[in-house]
Amino acid sequence: MSRSATRETPFSLTYGSEAVVPVEFITPSPRMVAFTAEVNDEERKIDLDLTDEIRDAFAARIALHKNIFANYYNARVKYFRFRPGDLVLRKNSISRSEPQGKLNPRWEGLYRVVDASQSGYCKLAHRDGVLVPRTWHAENLRLYYP
Repeated sequence: MSRSATRETPFSLTYGSEAVVPVEFITPSPRMVAFTAEVNDEERKIDLDLTDEIRDAFAARIALHKNIFANYYNARVKYFRFRPGDLVLRKNSISRSEPQGKLNPRWEGLYRVVDASQSGYCKLAHRDGVLVPRTWHAENLRLYYP
């Protein structure tokens, strides 16, 4: 099957030519009828010379395809930024301050955001003002609603 990004089969990307299905030997297809060994050898040499350029073109097309999907996804993402003074809970699976288990809490503590960067990292402090030693990414924090 051909890939949607390259419109080529993985076999053709690897070996530089299309595979012949065994059924085509029994029931000749148009490409088997038009086959001549001399022309095929010449075209195969040309294809082998151009393999690197073809792979580079496909790599560029795949990168473009991934970029289109990333832009499509990121256009719908709503980013949430914490502000200094917000009260947050910290994910217990990341901090591991309490034992992990099925019935244990998923979030722990109540922290105040001291500093928040544009990239989503926050410096936290305990309620008494003592700073937490690490910075935390916003995906590991949750806003506390009293």
